[in-house]
Amino acid sequence: FIGAISDQEKILLHPNGAKENNELKVAESWRDSDFLLNISEARMYAYIAPKEKANGTAVVICPGGGYGGLSVIKEGKEFAKWFNQRCVSAFVLYYRMPNGHYQIPLEDAQTALAIVHRNAKKWNIDEHKIGIMGFSAGGHLASTVGTHFKNAIERPAFMILGYPVVTMGSKYTHQGSRENLLGKNPSEELVKRFSNELQVTKETPPTFIVHAKDDRTVPIINSENLFKALQNRHVLSI
Repeated sequence: FIGAISDQEKILLHPNGAKENNELKVAESWRDSDFLLNISEARMYAYIAPKEKANGTAVVICPGGGYGGLSVIKEGKEFAKWFNQRCVSAFVLYYRMPNGHYQIPLEDAQTALAIVHRNAKKWNIDEHKIGIMGFSAGGHLASTVGTHFKNAIERPAFMILGYPVVTMGSKYTHQGSRENLLGKNPSEELVKRFSNELQVTKETPPTFIVHAKDDRTVPIINSENLFKALQNRHVLSI
């Protein structure tokens, strides 16, 4: 069973080309053994739980990195293996860096969810148990997915957020994430649209949040305000 964990499948999200280009002019490169920079090829790596052990649950994992790169091992592959050991299928998402094209990460994440839905039967996944997970800026992306969906396929069954960037308001956001996603001088409308604590509704999926009180990179008020918004809309959250 453990040996099957390493057998991951690379899945291109836009094999025929994406609708929008992030216009990055530099090639992908590794900053170190964990952190991948300048991603322009949207893809995910599938860690499918063996058929005889799969419990039907699946999660798309969005690593963090300030929307400039991705911590694909510590916030991706290691968690995918952890989920596999618990009979959950996992998909590590290498979403494109936005480079100011704010729709691109959301488009990639929604496409990833759609691919998992489309292949649910083949992968022994229950279509009603496909969730989203994210860390830091990946937590912003995951919470964007959970608050900006337009149909049942785009709506995750649950959200798991680790020290997420939630707001794009200048006072409490992670400035690098905000600039990489929205550009240097975003409009107030754009800031509000991607401040996900303001986008919670009663249809937002159940949410688990973990965040250290003394986090010096992403202020914990990001999680606190999201938690309050979820409670105000009577969404199950812990």
